[in-house]
Amino acid sequence: MGRAPGLSVRLKLTLSYAGFLVVAGLVPLGAVGVYYMRGLPDDAIYSTGDFLVNRSAIVRSFTPVAALVLAFLLVFGLVGGWLLAGRMLAPLTRITDAARRATAGSLSHRIRLPGRADELRELADAFDTMLVRLEAHVAEQRRFAANASHELRTPLAVARTLLDVARTDPTRDPAELVDRLHLVNTRAIDLTEALLLLSRADQRSFPRERVDLSLIAEEAVETLLPLAERRGLAVETAGDLAPATGSPALLLQMTTNLVHNAIVHNLAGQGTVWVTTAVHAGTVTLTVENTGDELPPDVVPTLVEPFRRGTDRVRADHAGVGLGLAIVGSIVRAHDGTLDLVPRPSGGLRVTVRLPAGVTEGIHRRRSPAA
Repeated sequence: MGRAPGLSVRLKLTLSYAGFLVVAGLVPLGAVGVYYMRGLPDDAIYSTGDFLVNRSAIVRSFTPVAALVLAFLLVFGLVGGWLLAGRMLAPLTRITDAARRATAGSLSHRIRLPGRADELRELADAFDTMLVRLEAHVAEQRRFAANASHELRTPLAVARTLLDVARTDPTRDPAELVDRLHLVNTRAIDLTEALLLLSRADQRSFPRERVDLSLIAEEAVETLLPLAERRGLAVETAGDLAPATGSPALLLQMTTNLVHNAIVHNLAGQGTVWVTTAVHAGTVTLTVENTGDELPPDVVPTLVEPFRRGTDRVRADHAGVGLGLAIVGSIVRAHDGTLDLVPRPSGGLRVTVRLPAGVTEGIHRRRSPAA
C-alpha cells in the first residue's frame, strides 16, 4: 500500500534521545540557576576574593556556560543517539530484508538472529517459524495441485480414448461404451467432490454443533455394513456417549472414510474391523482398527498425504480417489484435534482421532446428515 514519505525510525529515535538528553541537562542547570539567583536583588554585591559581583553579573557569566553545556549535550545526543539507534535497529533491518525476500517468493531464507532472547529476537524467531510453515504449506499445495491435475487428467484421458475407439470402430457395442464412460465419469465426479470437501475442511467454513461421536460412528458403520458383508468382514462397535463440538456432516464424512478404508484394506473373508469411542479428560477419541497386511512403520505417516495410496493397499474395487485419509486429516485439524496412525503388530492399521470434548447437555441425539 502506498504511503507518504516520513521520517525513519532511526531518525525519530535519534531526535528522541537527543531531546531527552537536552531536557535532562536543562533541568539541573535550571535548578542551579534558580538556587543561586532566587531572592537576590539586582543591586546586591558580593565579594569573591578580588571580584565584586551582583546578580546581573552572575547571570551573564552563567548563561554562556549553560548554553555551551546544552549545545554539547545536543550534539552528543544526536551523534550517540544515531549510533545507538542504528545498533538497536540492526536486527529489525535483517527482519525487514527477510520479509522482502519472502514477498519476492524466496521462502527458504532464514533470519537466524544471534544473541540472547529479547523482543526483537523473539520476533525474528517467530518470523523464521512462520517461514518454515509457509514453505512447507506452499510445497504441499504445489504437490497437491500437481497430483490433483494428474488424477483429474486420467479419467478425462480414458474417456477420450474410449470415444476415439468408438469413433474408429463402428461395430463396438454402444452399451459397453456407455457403461465404461459412466464409470469414468463417476470417478471424476467423486474426485471433484473430494477436492471440494477437502477445501471446505481446510477453510473451516462450517457451523459447529454439539454432536455425539458414538452415534456418528454407528451411522457410518450401518451405512458401510453391506460392503463389509460382501467382503466377508466382521464389524464390531463399542463405546459410550462421546460428546464433541463440530460439523455433523464433516465428522460423519471423517468417520465414514476411516471405516471405509478399514473395510477395503483388509483380509477378505476373514478380517475384522473394530470401531470404538471413548471419553478421557478433556478429549473424546474415535478409534478405527482393522486386520490386514503388515505395514512398514515408515510408510504409515505418508498415508495421510493426498493421493498417497500405497501399491500394497490398492484394491480393484472401491479403491477410492486417494483422498480418504487426507480428508480425514483436514477435518481433524479443522476441529482442533489430532490424528494418530499406528501399524498393528499382527497386520492392519489402528487410527485414533482425538477431539476436544464437548458438553453432554443439549447434544444432538439424531442422525447426522450426509456430507
